Amino acid sequence: MFQRLRLAALAAALPILLTAAAQPATAAPCITSKAAFETYKQNLAHDARAQGVSQRGLEALRAARLSDLTWRFESNPASQTGVSQGDPATFLAKRSGGSAQGFINQARGQLGRNAALFESIERGYGVPGSILVTIWGLETSWGGYLGQTPIVGGAVTLASYCRRHPRFEEHAVAALKLVDRGVVDARTRGGPSGELGHMQFLSGNWLRFGVDADGDGRADPYDSVDALASAANMLRQHGWRAGQPFGEGTANFAVLSAWNDSGNYQRAIAYAAERIGN
Repeated sequence: MFQRLRLAALAAALPILLTAAAQPATAAPCITSKAAFETYKQNLAHDARAQGVSQRGLEALRAARLSDLTWRFESNPASQTGVSQGDPATFLAKRSGGSAQGFINQARGQLGRNAALFESIERGYGVPGSILVTIWGLETSWGGYLGQTPIVGGAVTLASYCRRHPRFEEHAVAALKLVDRGVVDARTRGGPSGELGHMQFLSGNWLRFGVDADGDGRADPYDSVDALASAANMLRQHGWRAGQPFGEGTANFAVLSAWNDSGNYQRAIAYAAERIGN
Protein backbone atom coordinates (compact mmCIF):
# COMPACT_ATOMS: atom_id res chain seq x y z
CA MET A 1 0.00 0.00 0.00
CA PHE A 2 2.78 2.39 0.85
CA GLN A 3 4.64 2.30 -2.47
CA ARG A 4 6.26 5.65 -1.74
CA LEU A 5 6.79 5.35 1.98
CA ARG A 6 9.86 7.37 2.96
CA LEU A 7 10.17 7.43 6.72
CA ALA A 8 13.41 9.37 6.86
CA ALA A 9 11.92 12.17 4.81
CA LEU A 10 8.80 12.13 6.97
CA ALA A 11 10.81 12.55 10.15
CA ALA A 12 12.79 15.39 8.58
CA ALA A 13 9.61 17.13 7.53
CA LEU A 14 8.30 17.51 11.09
CA PRO A 15 7.32 20.00 12.29
CA ILE A 16 5.60 21.25 9.15
CA LEU A 17 4.26 24.60 7.91
CA LEU A 18 0.59 25.11 7.17
CA THR A 19 -0.49 26.20 3.73
CA ALA A 20 -2.59 29.32 3.33
CA ALA A 21 -6.22 28.99 4.32
CA ALA A 22 -8.93 29.38 1.72
CA GLN A 23 -10.72 32.73 1.82
CA PRO A 24 -14.47 32.72 2.47
CA ALA A 25 -16.50 32.86 -0.71
CA THR A 26 -18.97 35.68 -1.30
CA ALA A 27 -21.69 33.17 -2.07
CA ALA A 28 -23.09 33.17 -5.58
CA PRO A 29 -26.87 32.56 -5.43
CA CYS A 30 -27.74 28.92 -4.85
CA ILE A 31 -29.92 26.89 -7.21
CA THR A 32 -32.82 24.47 -6.91
CA SER A 33 -32.80 23.24 -10.51
CA LYS A 34 -30.13 21.42 -12.49
CA ALA A 35 -30.92 23.71 -15.41
CA ALA A 36 -29.49 26.66 -13.46
CA PHE A 37 -26.08 25.07 -12.98
CA GLU A 38 -24.37 27.00 -15.79
CA THR A 39 -25.67 30.28 -14.38
CA TYR A 40 -24.35 29.29 -10.96
CA LYS A 41 -20.93 28.56 -12.47
CA GLN A 42 -20.83 31.99 -14.07
CA ASN A 43 -21.58 33.68 -10.75
CA LEU A 44 -19.06 31.47 -8.94
CA ALA A 45 -16.41 32.37 -11.52
CA HIS A 46 -16.81 36.02 -10.57
CA ASP A 47 -16.34 35.20 -6.87
CA ALA A 48 -13.44 32.85 -7.58
CA ARG A 49 -11.60 35.42 -9.70
CA ALA A 50 -11.97 37.95 -6.88
CA GLN A 51 -10.39 35.42 -4.50
CA GLY A 52 -7.34 34.91 -6.66
CA VAL A 53 -8.25 31.90 -8.79
CA SER A 54 -6.33 32.19 -12.05
CA GLN A 55 -6.84 30.97 -15.59
CA ARG A 56 -6.25 27.26 -15.04
CA GLY A 57 -8.77 27.08 -12.21
CA LEU A 58 -11.34 29.15 -14.09
CA GLU A 59 -10.99 26.90 -17.13
CA ALA A 60 -11.63 23.88 -14.91
CA LEU A 61 -14.76 25.61 -13.60
CA ARG A 62 -16.01 26.31 -17.12
CA ALA A 63 -15.48 22.65 -18.04
CA ALA A 64 -17.15 21.31 -14.86
CA ARG A 65 -20.35 19.35 -15.27
CA LEU A 66 -23.06 18.92 -12.69
CA SER A 67 -22.58 15.66 -10.79
CA ASP A 68 -25.85 13.73 -10.96
CA LEU A 69 -24.65 11.48 -8.15
CA THR A 70 -24.03 14.45 -5.86
CA TRP A 71 -27.36 16.06 -6.78
CA ARG A 72 -29.32 12.85 -6.14
CA PHE A 73 -27.59 12.32 -2.83
CA GLU A 74 -28.31 15.85 -1.65
CA SER A 75 -31.90 15.60 -2.87
CA ASN A 76 -32.52 12.66 -0.52
CA PRO A 77 -31.43 13.70 3.00
CA ALA A 78 -32.98 10.53 4.43
CA SER A 79 -30.25 8.51 2.73
CA GLN A 80 -27.66 10.26 4.88
CA THR A 81 -29.09 9.54 8.31
CA GLY A 82 -27.13 6.29 8.73
CA VAL A 83 -27.78 3.75 11.45
CA SER A 84 -29.25 4.30 14.88
CA GLN A 85 -27.45 6.39 17.46
CA GLY A 86 -25.00 4.55 19.65
CA ASP A 87 -24.55 1.55 17.37
CA PRO A 88 -20.97 1.88 16.09
CA ALA A 89 -20.57 -1.82 15.29
CA THR A 90 -23.52 -1.69 12.89
CA PHE A 91 -22.19 1.53 11.37
CA LEU A 92 -18.79 -0.08 10.79
CA ALA A 93 -20.36 -3.15 9.25
CA LYS A 94 -22.53 -1.16 6.86
CA ARG A 95 -19.75 1.25 5.95
CA SER A 96 -17.22 -1.51 5.24
CA GLY A 97 -19.60 -3.97 3.63
CA GLY A 98 -18.56 -6.68 6.07
CA SER A 99 -18.49 -7.08 9.83
CA ALA A 100 -17.23 -4.69 12.49
CA GLN A 101 -14.67 -7.24 13.65
CA GLY A 102 -13.53 -7.80 10.07
CA PHE A 103 -12.92 -4.07 9.67
CA ILE A 104 -11.03 -3.95 12.98
CA ASN A 105 -8.87 -6.89 11.98
CA GLN A 106 -7.97 -5.30 8.65
CA ALA A 107 -7.20 -1.98 10.31
CA ARG A 108 -5.01 -3.69 12.89
CA GLY A 109 -3.12 -5.39 10.06
CA GLN A 110 -2.54 -2.08 8.28
CA LEU A 111 -1.28 -0.56 11.51
CA GLY A 112 1.11 -3.42 12.15
CA ARG A 113 2.54 -3.49 8.62
CA ASN A 114 3.24 0.23 8.74
CA ALA A 115 4.04 0.63 12.42
CA ALA A 116 7.09 2.84 11.91
CA LEU A 117 5.13 5.30 9.79
CA PHE A 118 2.27 5.62 12.26
CA GLU A 119 4.69 5.94 15.17
CA SER A 120 6.51 8.75 13.37
CA ILE A 121 3.26 10.59 12.70
CA GLU A 122 2.21 10.22 16.33
CA ARG A 123 5.53 11.65 17.50
CA GLY A 124 5.03 14.65 15.27
CA TYR A 125 1.34 15.33 15.78
CA GLY A 126 0.21 13.42 18.86
CA VAL A 127 -2.54 11.50 17.06
CA PRO A 128 -2.36 7.71 17.53
CA GLY A 129 -2.19 5.38 14.57
CA SER A 130 -5.34 3.58 15.67
CA ILE A 131 -7.36 6.75 15.01
CA LEU A 132 -5.73 7.45 11.65
CA VAL A 133 -5.95 3.89 10.36
CA THR A 134 -9.64 3.79 11.31
CA ILE A 135 -10.43 7.00 9.44
CA TRP A 136 -8.40 5.80 6.46
CA GLY A 137 -10.36 2.56 6.36
CA LEU A 138 -13.73 4.27 6.71
CA GLU A 139 -12.95 6.83 4.02
CA THR A 140 -11.33 4.77 1.26
CA SER A 141 -10.81 1.19 2.49
CA TRP A 142 -7.12 2.00 3.02
CA GLY A 143 -6.74 3.49 -0.45
CA GLY A 144 -8.74 0.79 -2.19
CA TYR A 145 -11.39 3.14 -3.54
CA LEU A 146 -10.72 6.87 -3.95
CA GLY A 147 -13.92 7.81 -5.76
CA GLN A 148 -15.08 8.29 -9.32
CA THR A 149 -16.61 11.78 -9.27
CA PRO A 150 -14.59 14.62 -10.86
CA ILE A 151 -13.31 16.73 -7.96
CA VAL A 152 -14.25 20.11 -9.43
CA GLY A 153 -17.67 18.99 -10.65
CA GLY A 154 -18.56 17.38 -7.32
CA ALA A 155 -17.39 20.34 -5.25
CA VAL A 156 -19.19 22.89 -7.42
CA THR A 157 -22.39 20.82 -7.53
CA LEU A 158 -22.44 20.55 -3.74
CA ALA A 159 -21.80 24.28 -3.34
CA SER A 160 -24.60 25.16 -5.76
CA TYR A 161 -27.25 23.14 -3.93
CA CYS A 162 -29.30 25.37 -1.64
CA ARG A 163 -29.36 22.94 1.30
CA ARG A 164 -25.54 23.02 1.40
CA HIS A 165 -24.97 26.59 0.22
CA PRO A 166 -23.06 28.76 1.08
CA ARG A 167 -21.20 26.61 3.62
CA PHE A 168 -19.48 24.55 0.94
CA GLU A 169 -18.76 27.29 -1.57
CA GLU A 170 -15.36 27.93 -0.02
CA HIS A 171 -14.47 24.32 -0.80
CA ALA A 172 -15.51 24.76 -4.42
CA VAL A 173 -13.26 27.81 -4.72
CA ALA A 174 -10.50 25.90 -2.94
CA ALA A 175 -10.81 23.09 -5.50
CA LEU A 176 -10.16 25.66 -8.23
CA LYS A 177 -7.11 26.90 -6.32
CA LEU A 178 -5.83 23.33 -6.14
CA VAL A 179 -6.16 23.16 -9.92
CA ASP A 180 -4.14 26.37 -10.16
CA ARG A 181 -1.44 24.82 -7.99
CA GLY A 182 -1.33 21.56 -9.93
CA VAL A 183 -2.49 19.42 -7.01
CA VAL A 184 -5.47 18.22 -9.06
CA ASP A 185 -6.71 18.93 -12.57
CA ALA A 186 -10.11 19.07 -14.22
CA ARG A 187 -10.10 15.28 -14.66
CA THR A 188 -9.00 14.23 -11.16
CA ARG A 189 -11.62 12.10 -9.44
CA GLY A 190 -12.62 11.65 -5.83
CA GLY A 191 -15.70 11.53 -3.61
CA PRO A 192 -19.15 12.75 -4.69
CA SER A 193 -18.78 16.01 -2.77
CA GLY A 194 -15.33 16.77 -4.15
CA GLU A 195 -13.40 14.86 -1.48
CA LEU A 196 -9.71 14.30 -2.19
CA GLY A 197 -7.40 11.33 -2.01
CA HIS A 198 -6.72 8.69 0.61
CA MET A 199 -8.42 10.51 3.48
CA GLN A 200 -11.12 12.27 1.43
CA PHE A 201 -10.33 15.83 2.48
CA LEU A 202 -12.59 18.65 1.37
CA SER A 203 -10.52 21.02 -0.75
CA GLY A 204 -10.58 23.90 1.71
CA ASN A 205 -9.34 21.62 4.47
CA TRP A 206 -6.52 20.37 2.27
CA LEU A 207 -5.43 23.95 1.64
CA ARG A 208 -5.39 24.58 5.38
CA PHE A 209 -3.91 21.36 6.69
CA GLY A 210 -2.25 19.50 3.83
CA VAL A 211 1.45 18.80 4.43
CA ASP A 212 4.38 17.41 2.48
CA ALA A 213 5.20 14.59 4.89
CA ASP A 214 7.32 12.44 2.58
CA GLY A 215 9.68 15.25 1.56
CA ASP A 216 9.10 15.18 -2.19
CA GLY A 217 8.35 18.89 -2.40
CA ARG A 218 4.55 18.79 -2.67
CA ALA A 219 1.60 18.03 -0.42
CA ASP A 220 -0.31 15.37 -2.32
CA PRO A 221 -3.67 14.04 -1.06
CA TYR A 222 -3.25 11.03 -3.34
CA ASP A 223 -0.02 10.06 -1.57
CA SER A 224 -0.94 7.97 1.48
CA VAL A 225 1.92 9.30 3.63
CA ASP A 226 1.02 12.93 2.98
CA ALA A 227 -2.67 12.21 3.48
CA LEU A 228 -2.25 10.43 6.83
CA ALA A 229 0.07 13.09 8.23
CA SER A 230 -2.29 15.81 7.01
CA ALA A 231 -5.21 14.16 8.79
CA ALA A 232 -3.16 14.11 11.99
CA ASN A 233 -2.25 17.75 11.43
CA MET A 234 -5.90 18.69 11.01
CA LEU A 235 -6.90 16.95 14.24
CA ARG A 236 -4.00 18.50 16.13
CA GLN A 237 -4.89 21.98 14.89
CA HIS A 238 -8.43 21.43 16.16
CA GLY A 239 -7.19 20.67 19.66
CA TRP A 240 -6.25 16.99 19.79
CA ARG A 241 -4.47 16.24 23.08
CA ALA A 242 -1.59 13.80 22.75
CA GLY A 243 -1.69 10.80 25.04
CA GLN A 244 -5.24 11.47 26.23
CA PRO A 245 -8.25 9.15 25.85
CA PHE A 246 -10.63 9.62 22.96
CA GLY A 247 -13.77 7.80 24.02
CA GLU A 248 -17.17 9.46 23.95
CA GLY A 249 -17.35 12.37 26.38
CA THR A 250 -13.64 13.22 26.20
CA ALA A 251 -12.07 16.34 24.72
CA ASN A 252 -10.45 14.29 21.96
CA PHE A 253 -13.79 12.73 21.03
CA ALA A 254 -15.14 16.25 20.53
CA VAL A 255 -12.24 16.99 18.18
CA LEU A 256 -13.43 14.19 15.89
CA SER A 257 -16.37 16.40 14.93
CA ALA A 258 -13.87 18.51 12.97
CA TRP A 259 -13.34 15.50 10.73
CA ASN A 260 -16.99 14.51 10.37
CA ASP A 261 -19.92 16.10 12.17
CA SER A 262 -21.92 12.85 12.25
CA GLY A 263 -22.19 11.45 15.75
CA ASN A 264 -22.47 7.94 14.28
CA TYR A 265 -19.19 8.43 12.42
CA GLN A 266 -17.40 9.79 15.49
CA ARG A 267 -18.57 6.91 17.67
CA ALA A 268 -17.46 4.42 15.02
CA ILE A 269 -13.96 5.94 14.94
CA ALA A 270 -13.61 5.77 18.73
CA TYR A 271 -15.13 2.28 18.92
CA ALA A 272 -12.78 0.81 16.31
CA ALA A 273 -9.67 2.67 17.48
CA GLU A 274 -10.14 1.55 21.08
CA ARG A 275 -10.20 -2.07 19.89
CA ILE A 276 -7.35 -1.75 17.41
CA GLY A 277 -4.85 -0.34 19.91
CA ASN A 278 -1.43 1.05 19.04
